Amino acid sequence: MRLIKRLDLFILKNYLTLFAGTFCISLFVVMMQFLWKYIDDLVGKGLSFDVYCKFFFYAAETLVPMALPLAILLASLISFGNIGERLELLAIKAAGISLFRTLTPLIILNGLFAITSFVFQNDIAPNAQKNLMQLLWSIKEKSPEMDIPEGAFYDGIPDNNIYVSRKNPDTGMLYDVIIYNFSDGGGRAHIILADSAKLQMTFDKKNLLLQLWQGEQFEDISPSANTLQAQNMPYRRETFVEKNFIITFDQNLNMTEDDPSRSAMAKNMTKLVQDIDSMENYFDSLCSTYYVEMRRTTFRIPHKSRFSDYDSLAAENLDAATKKNLMKEEKIAQAAREKRAYTIPKAKVDIDSLFAKADNQTKQRIIMGAVQKVGIQKYDIEYKSEYIADGDKDIRKHWIQYWRKITYSLACLMFFFIGAPLGAIIRKGGLGFPVVIAVIIFIVYYIIDTFGMKVGREGEMPVWLGMWLSTFVLAPLGVLFTIKSNNDSTVFNTDAYVALWRKVLGIRTKRHIVRKEVIINDPEYSDVAAHLEELITHSREYLGGIQRSTIFGYIRYIFQFYFSKNEDVKAAEINTTLEYIVDTLSNSKDHKVLLLLNGYPVIDTRSFRFYRRRRKDLRTIIQYSELIKQHIYANILSVQ
Repeated sequence: MRLIKRLDLFILKNYLTLFAGTFCISLFVVMMQFLWKYIDDLVGKGLSFDVYCKFFFYAAETLVPMALPLAILLASLISFGNIGERLELLAIKAAGISLFRTLTPLIILNGLFAITSFVFQNDIAPNAQKNLMQLLWSIKEKSPEMDIPEGAFYDGIPDNNIYVSRKNPDTGMLYDVIIYNFSDGGGRAHIILADSAKLQMTFDKKNLLLQLWQGEQFEDISPSANTLQAQNMPYRRETFVEKNFIITFDQNLNMTEDDPSRSAMAKNMTKLVQDIDSMENYFDSLCSTYYVEMRRTTFRIPHKSRFSDYDSLAAENLDAATKKNLMKEEKIAQAAREKRAYTIPKAKVDIDSLFAKADNQTKQRIIMGAVQKVGIQKYDIEYKSEYIADGDKDIRKHWIQYWRKITYSLACLMFFFIGAPLGAIIRKGGLGFPVVIAVIIFIVYYIIDTFGMKVGREGEMPVWLGMWLSTFVLAPLGVLFTIKSNNDSTVFNTDAYVALWRKVLGIRTKRHIVRKEVIINDPEYSDVAAHLEELITHSREYLGGIQRSTIFGYIRYIFQFYFSKNEDVKAAEINTTLEYIVDTLSNSKDHKVLLLLNGYPVIDTRSFRFYRRRRKDLRTIIQYSELIKQHIYANILSVQ
């Protein structure tokens, strides 16, 4: 028996053909979004063609895991939309083949895609990310002057505003340079004019060296800004042949703030777990050390206090050498306390009275010393707090990359189970409606994923919950679409939803009966008259029964409704007679009869909510039945 059927080959052929195209489109879209981030750093920098090729190649490698789920969603939507539109899916179901059996080869294929995505993120993407960051760093390191545009002022360097008329990308020379230096404040700018200049990195890679040739420097030497209002403003003018400036390396020129190898995006799962464990142990130990130090120095908490339990908890995270030193210090402090207990008599010191007896100069010195000490302690606490917070944030970034490798892989299967059943339901192929649906679904996924990632990174939500949030939201949608498609449910049938809302809101359709162009047999008016008499009689009896009492009649009406299998039996009999009369008289040539037929209401025999409407309908039926009966006897039967 063949494991791969002709149907499997047919489904795979249609799917893979579309997948190849949608993957290229998806990768191009995410590449353009990524390129927009670095467009200012690449355009107009005089970079060679091979540098651009390397940049796009490394960027494409890092973006494949994001483009793959979108490609799967598009391919599954379009392929099953085409099959449904050509009625091929209907023929498959008519042959007794279930939707799940039809999807089996694609489920296996997309499972392989999910595994491939995971392997790609774990082994290839980290190296590509590292190479991309190193490439951007080398571009900035090799040609920092390329950030400065021609014919416009550049304020990317702190306290400097540089204008370059033109530059030579081959030699790195800048020509006709104007520099406004605001290092001494905005009111005392140093203006430098130079015929040519060159900007390059220093040997230690920490500063920028700006070399100027053939120029002048103008410096305002006013002692204060108030002298600017005077008539004579002193300044200093300097003419130079060559002049050098050292500029601190700005973070805006540095595309990678950290070493590429330290970035969480440049690590595989094994390295991420190892680094997370190391960082957690390091910061736990550091927090314990900070706590013990602050307890003994800053807060000076007594030996026996309410913080003793915290001391034992903090001591568990200290290393052996630190524990030994602390135990030794504790023994020395305990011996000193015992010695003071025998030699120094206990006396209560009133600090407020001592402070009140001091002179003003002493008081001021004491207060200033206290304020200075508190300021130093506050700065130390803030610095330690920020350092610990940065460490926790770095740990969360590593966890984000860890869970992202898993969620992006599972997104391949999730988007397939959303796209394939949805395509089978809407039965629309091509690049129109399916693409709109796919883009909307992917945008929702991207927004939820970005939101979860940001709140997890900031610590407002557990990282694992933030990274799995998009999966938790969209996975039930895939299950729902799969079930509905397997049951041939009309999920996107607008008529079904309109009918449902009309039923919920109690909105009824109106009769619209017009004269037929061809009538084969005229209605038997005598038989219709007899049925009209029957309809009038039954309607009056039923109307009299439900009008006897308001509350008890309504309760009895509800009980009768439920005990008769959720249908009003009497109303059903009246409706049957009414529809027979309408159907028979619709063949009439008399315009008056057709006009009166349109006055009959449409009765819902399976709803008990509209109690007052039922009574009004019965009165309307009696009224129009009397009119039709009188018209038949007076104008039709009398003539016959």
